[in-house]
Amino acid sequence: MYRLTKRHTLPMLALSTSIAVQAQDVLNDSIAPTPERELSQAQVTGKRKSVSRMSGAENGFTLSRTELFKAACCNLGESFTTNPSVDVSYSDAATGAKQIKLLGLAGSYVQMLSENIPDFRGAAAPYALGYVPGPWMQSIQVSKGSASVKNGYESITGQINVEYKKPQSDPSMEVNLYGDTKSRIEANFDGNVHFKQKKLSTGVLAHYENNFGHHDENHDGFLDKPNVRQGNLMNRWAWVGDRYIFQAAVDGLNEKREGGQTKHAAHEGSERYGIDMETTRLTAFAKNAFIINKAHGTNLALILSGSYHDADATYGHRTYDVRQKNGYASLLFETDFTEAHKLSAGLSLNHDYYNQHYRLTHNTELAPQRLDEHETTPGAYAQYTFTPNEQWVVMGGMRVDHSSMYGTFVTPRFHIKYAPNHVLSLRLSAGKGYRTVHALGEFNYLLASNRQLVVGHLKQEAAWNYGASLNLKVPVGGHILDLSAEYYYTHFDEQVVVDYDTDVQHIYLHNLDGHRSYSHTMQVEATYTLLRNLTLTAAYRYNLVRQYTGGQVQEKPFTNRYKGLLTVSYKTLLELWQFDVTAQLNGGGRLLANGVDGTTTSFPAYASLNAQITRWFRHFSIYVGGENLTNYKQRNPILHAEHPWSDKFDATQVWGPVHGAMAYAGVRINY
Repeated sequence: MYRLTKRHTLPMLALSTSIAVQAQDVLNDSIAPTPERELSQAQVTGKRKSVSRMSGAENGFTLSRTELFKAACCNLGESFTTNPSVDVSYSDAATGAKQIKLLGLAGSYVQMLSENIPDFRGAAAPYALGYVPGPWMQSIQVSKGSASVKNGYESITGQINVEYKKPQSDPSMEVNLYGDTKSRIEANFDGNVHFKQKKLSTGVLAHYENNFGHHDENHDGFLDKPNVRQGNLMNRWAWVGDRYIFQAAVDGLNEKREGGQTKHAAHEGSERYGIDMETTRLTAFAKNAFIINKAHGTNLALILSGSYHDADATYGHRTYDVRQKNGYASLLFETDFTEAHKLSAGLSLNHDYYNQHYRLTHNTELAPQRLDEHETTPGAYAQYTFTPNEQWVVMGGMRVDHSSMYGTFVTPRFHIKYAPNHVLSLRLSAGKGYRTVHALGEFNYLLASNRQLVVGHLKQEAAWNYGASLNLKVPVGGHILDLSAEYYYTHFDEQVVVDYDTDVQHIYLHNLDGHRSYSHTMQVEATYTLLRNLTLTAAYRYNLVRQYTGGQVQEKPFTNRYKGLLTVSYKTLLELWQFDVTAQLNGGGRLLANGVDGTTTSFPAYASLNAQITRWFRHFSIYVGGENLTNYKQRNPILHAEHPWSDKFDATQVWGPVHGAMAYAGVRINY
């Protein structure tokens, strides 16, 4: 038997990655232990999977940079192209806002984290997927269902955590240049240096993009996607000592979006309908970890973060201007009493302030209204993990928070994993989540419709999530066939519903008021390495999403009923060439009975195809590819585009691609 030493990590500081290795499994095929031969050291080498499953009680996975390299991955919203669990689609056909869907529900029910710190909340949410450049990311962790209570109470369908490149990693410099046939160019840079015997390090990450084209492929007089100019700069610092670890970062972003009618589309004598937005965003965080006892993984951590989000938007003559300030603090204590008993406990404080000025009508004679919102939420949590043996992991957590708007509420969550052998593992989870809705900040893209937006007195959202997943690793033909099946059920006690169905002249944001809203999601997935460097993944997911809208419980509009995915990835034996193909089949769903001329009540299934070829060299790589190669487009994503000032104009009823096939090319340079 060969013993591989175990090293404790600090998960909240995300300083390193631990991989559980069974020495017996790794070494059985290479070296047989005998009394005559004994090894004092053993070095295990191998390829890390591009997508790896979480080893603990939670059901989830990690996307590494290897997986992100399989597509252009210009930003976070384009990072899930090859993934069957997470969907990314446009919120509307005019602003370029994208939204994530997980477990069949909107991304607002996914808690977004940056290095385990809650991020991109409120007014930042509609466009947040474009705020994280792809070349900046080290990995993405996705946790499905009710996640850990350590990061707060807001997770309902899961968590998505982004890990950025760390300054304490090996000194390096990388440049990424990108351009596509839709007149989008990008330039990215990151580099780091070390000081003080490698204990002190700093890194700089820079991003610039310019989408300068005026593409109107369907000739409806509106840009298929807005022109976007964005600059983003981050500076990071780290000190890694024996007893004290520190990380900090400051990030500044400026973005301008210009969309709406093309200049020549407005009829003579009529005013051009423009959709414009300018955003300035500043964020900063500091993490401090004090290592008390390495042998028992005992440490105390203090995390501080803050953000300032300033956005001014116009939709025709409708306006929405917001200044959002957020402050967050978390004090955490973690210890392993024994190998079987682990405890995590902590305190948190979150404060949000929204200063909003808006006009929800095109009548310029009406002065903008003002709305200020404040919420301060202190909380405390405890989470206990029991691992009696290699077969069982049980994790239970509870947190108590007090909102200045909604009072005290309790968040329980529970996870269990049973793995009787190396072939089978079963996970069960149950938990509750809560969410405060800042309606105008989160749904301001709805102003791209000339329906009147009516916002009621909104309550705090609350939902239960239950999940079960099964994973099998079956040896087939000398390789492992990785099979998984999962089912999740989400039931809302209270929800804010976007109601298009009540009448054709309004969009209502209202509560359930005792009515039902729920989702069922079932997914099966299989991954197999057919040849040495040829990997195939096939998946199918079925969504059954119902909510109370239009006076009845019915299927949620613009939501795909199912999704099929097939990915093929191949590297040549010397790994100089890489070929990646992803095919998707997106199922149909419900449209509004009062939508497209009142005749069509559903949209059809449609297929999409993405492909990329990468050539690797010693210090750089070149990649070329294409997206939506089937060239499938929603025929009329903007209703009554020829009359943008009429009551019937609506750019928010989007269910499919809004622009056609696109080709791209880029180069990655690294030293």
